[in-house]
Amino acid sequence: MSQQENEPNEPIRPQEGEAPARPEPPQQPAQPAGAASDAAQQPTVPPPPHGASRASAAWQPQSQPQPQPQAAPAWGQPWPAYGQPAMYAPAPAPQKKSRAWIVALVAVVLVFALLAMAMQSCTSLFASSMGSTSQGTSLDALTQDAVAVIAIDGTIQYDGTASSPEGLKALLDEAEENPHVKAVVLRVDSGGGTSTAGEEMSGYVRDFSKPIVVSSASVNASAAYEISSQADYIYTAKSTSIGSIGVALQITDTSELMDMLGIRIENITSSDSKDSSYGNRALTDEERAYYQRMVDQINEDFIQTVAEGRGMGVEEVRSLATGLPFTGTDAVENGLADEIGTREDAIAKAAELAGISAYTVVDLQPESDDLYAMLDLLSENDISADDVAEVLKELEDGTVER
Repeated sequence: MSQQENEPNEPIRPQEGEAPARPEPPQQPAQPAGAASDAAQQPTVPPPPHGASRASAAWQPQSQPQPQPQAAPAWGQPWPAYGQPAMYAPAPAPQKKSRAWIVALVAVVLVFALLAMAMQSCTSLFASSMGSTSQGTSLDALTQDAVAVIAIDGTIQYDGTASSPEGLKALLDEAEENPHVKAVVLRVDSGGGTSTAGEEMSGYVRDFSKPIVVSSASVNASAAYEISSQADYIYTAKSTSIGSIGVALQITDTSELMDMLGIRIENITSSDSKDSSYGNRALTDEERAYYQRMVDQINEDFIQTVAEGRGMGVEEVRSLATGLPFTGTDAVENGLADEIGTREDAIAKAAELAGISAYTVVDLQPESDDLYAMLDLLSENDISADDVAEVLKELEDGTVER
C-alpha cells in the first residue's frame, strides 16, 4: 500500500477564478448486486412483532411518515445540509378581529328589550280586563278605575327619578290627567336627602287633587317624611324608621391633614367668608353662628310643613323634631303616622278615599329610553361607541364575520 493511500484526504481547494466544487454527498457502503436489485424491487417493511406473521390481519405495515413543513431556522441557527430538502410553511395571514361576540350581545339585548316591552303590554291589557295589578308606565290601556302606585326609594335628589322633583311631578301630572286614575299610593323607602328637593316634592304632593296615601317601607325619614306628611293618610310598619325631623349641614375641616402632608391651599376670594365651606380651614365663630341660623330657619320651615300636612300644632311637631327617627308604633302614637299596615292596606285605603270598589292597580315609573339602557349595558362590557357603530354598519352591509 502506498503512502498516498494512507494519508487522509484533504479538501481540494479551487484555483483562482474557478467556482468552488460542490461537496459530494456521503456514499453508502457497497452492497452485493443481488441484494441491491432486491431492495429496489421490494419496499422496506419493518419486521412483524413477536408472535405475529406477515399475513396476519392483526399486523399491517405502516406507511412511511411524510416530511412535514418546517419553519425557517432562526437567526444564527444552521441551515439544512446540502442535498436535503428544506420545506418551509408559509407565514399565516393575519386574521381579522372577529366582532361576532359584539353582534351577539347587541342582538341579545335587543331581543330582551323587545320581549320586555311585549310582556309589559300584554300584562297591562290583561290586568285592565281582569282587574288585577298591571306593571308599566303607560296609562293609555286603562279602561276602568285604577289606583296608581309610585315608588319613592333612595336618596331624595335631582336625578330625574321618582325620588326627584322633576320625576315625581311628571308621574303625578300623568295620574292627574288620566280620568281612570282615581287615587295614588306613594311607596316610600328613603332616608331623606336634599332639603330643597324635599321641599319641592312635598309641594307637589300637597297640591295633588286626588286622594294620595303613603305606604312606608323600611325607612321614611327626614326629607322623605316631609314629602309623606303632605299625603292624606300614612301607613307604616311597626319596625319602620320614620320621622327624623331635622336639618343637618356638614362642613369638613381638612386643614390639619393638609398641614401634615405639606399641602398649602390659598383661596383668592371676594370676601373673608366666601371660602368658609371649602373645608381647608376652620370656621370662625361668626361663620359658625351664621350657618347655625341658616339650619334653624330651614328646620322651622320643615316643622311648619309637617304641622300643616298632619294637622298638628307647631309646638307639638317641634317637640318631636329632635332629628331622631321613631319606630312605626311610636309614630302612630305621637301622630306622625296614622296606622300600621302594608302596601295592600294603603291601596285599599286610597280606593276607599276615592270612593271606588272595583279597580285595578298600576305601577307608575319614569319612562326609560331602551337605547340608552342598551348602551349602558354595552359600556359595562368595555365596548366603545366606535365598536358599536362599526358593528351596526357591518350588520347593515352584511359583512360581519362569524
